[in-house]
This record gives sequence, structure tokens and C-alpha cells, in this order.
Amino acid sequence: MLRKLRLPLAALAGLLLLTGCPDKKAAETSEATAPAEVKLPKAPVFNADSAYAFTAKQVAFGPRVPNSKAHIACGDWLVAKFKSYGLKVMQQPFEAMTFDGTNIHARNIIAQYQPQAARRVAIFGHWDTRPFADADKTHKNAPMDGASDGASAVAVALEIARVLSQQPDSLAPNVGVDFILFDAEDWGHDDGTQAKLKNQLEGSSTDSWCLGSQYWSTHLLPAGYKAEYGVLLDMVGAKGGSFTREETSRTNARTALDKIWNTAARLGYSDYFRFQDTGGITDDHVYTNKAGIPTLDIYDHPPYGDDYFPAYHHATTDNMSIIDRKTLKAVGQTMVQSLYID
Repeated sequence: MLRKLRLPLAALAGLLLLTGCPDKKAAETSEATAPAEVKLPKAPVFNADSAYAFTAKQVAFGPRVPNSKAHIACGDWLVAKFKSYGLKVMQQPFEAMTFDGTNIHARNIIAQYQPQAARRVAIFGHWDTRPFADADKTHKNAPMDGASDGASAVAVALEIARVLSQQPDSLAPNVGVDFILFDAEDWGHDDGTQAKLKNQLEGSSTDSWCLGSQYWSTHLLPAGYKAEYGVLLDMVGAKGGSFTREETSRTNARTALDKIWNTAARLGYSDYFRFQDTGGITDDHVYTNKAGIPTLDIYDHPPYGDDYFPAYHHATTDNMSIIDRKTLKAVGQTMVQSLYID
């Protein structure tokens, strides 16, 4: 996962696929390309207040750690919420072992808008939280709220689903939209902060991160699922959010990436969606790409300095105090508008 500290995967065109705590960073470049001015099609308004409330609701359940009561309750709420908007909802339960030997019960949640549409776009996210704030300076074993890392992405997905569900047929987009929320994404081994802990999955065919997307990619639901492209949302709610063009995204989903970044620029959100190329990371999009869905990753990456992740990453400071409606609006409105562009 992007936010977790990962091991480098492979060199690609001289660039390392970066982990949360890379020894080396791929070269970062900025392009001064300005997207051409075009008239955007009419699209619904994304309500940032609603997305903020959805974020707060998830956080109020408590840390959504697999096997916990808060996790079960939040999952049930998400299922009910999508159903209340008239979406077709499926659940994909699975069991997995984490890097520290914990056996967990988890479930992926899939909600389909316009399930009859042949053309489809996938919006991915993860709804669990990391069980320990191992990057925190003082509370390394404390559970995390995961307000931006997890809840904000799910909140944006929920608000998009709510807005689309209110549109008459004459104002619906020309694509069906699948909201696919992965579980057990964040219980991975961080080689930087957890070097003294043994990764019991090392040497196996299972990455310690992204357990839900790994399962989904080999057990597609719906069966035989295909989409024109996918967008992974991750850490999209913090004040001053900065989203760069990550390498795996550029390599596998360049057309969709260009559409979304150019749409953001036309909407006036270039301060958030930066025309800056950065190295690859391990996140759920690695596995959705392997499943044949060209997927890009939108996640919070500091535009300056040596840090690859924001200060709140895997820390107890990832709480509602950092959530900003302006960032939620920039991401949500860009996503909604992009659905209306063929």
C-alpha cells in the first residue's frame, strides 16, 4: 500500500518502485504542461460537508481493525449506506493471516451503480485501519483513527454514490460505477519502523500489505469483472493534500491519469493535483492492475522535501483535526466530473 512502508519491488526504466521507507527515491519531475481549455460537460455537485460527515462517522466507530467490534459495525454501516442509495451491494468475506501471525476475518465490500451498464469505471479504496501507529514518535503501539488514511477515501466514494443516486436517468453518466472497498489493506510489515519484528509472510506468495485487494484480484467479484479504468483513492482528506503522478499509475493507466489530472486543472484544483511525477509505491492498485483493471492511485504525497508520506502517516495525528473539506471537495468534484467525460 502506498502509505505503508514497503520494500522496493523492481527497477523500471531506472526508477525504483518505492516503499513507505525507501532507501532511494525515484527522480521527481515537474512538467509545466497546461491542459487545453475545453468546455466541461455538466456534472452534479459534490458536497464536501456530506463527505466530511461520512469521514467523522467512520472515525466515531473507533479504529476499524479487523476482528474488532468497531470493524464489524462500520462494515455493516457501509453496506447499509450503499443499499440506501439503491446500489447493488455484494460482500466478499475472506480469511487471512497477517505478518505477525494473527488470523483475521475480513470482507471486501462492492457496490454497483447502474449495474446494467456495459461500460464501467471502478473506484477503489480501503476501509480498515492499521492496528498500530508505528510511525508515531510517542505512541507507537496505539491504534489509529485513520481519518485520512482510509476513512476519507471511503467518504468520497460514499458521497459520489449518494450524488449519482439522486440523478434522473437523463443526467446519469454514460458509465456504470463500481465502488470496491478493500479490507485488511493496512496490517502490513514496515521494514523501517518494525525492523525488529519478524514478517511471517516473508518468502511466501503473499504480500503483508493489501490482503483484501490480493484476494479480490484472484477471486474477482463480480465474476469476470472488467472496467475501462480504476481509480484508487487513499489519504485524500487532509489539509493541504498533494497528489502527484505516481509511476505505477503512469505506466498502467496513463490515459485515465491524464484525464483526471487535466480535469482537476480545469476545475481549478491544480494546487492539489500537481503535474509532478514521482516514483511507484505498493498499494492496492498494484493488484487491481494485475487483475487487468488499468488503475491509478490518488494519495497524499508531500511535494517538497525528503519525506515520501505526510507527517500524519501511520501516526495518532491521523484524526479528524487534519481533515479539510477543501481537500475532500477537490478530490470528490474532480472524480464526479471525470465520470461525465467520455
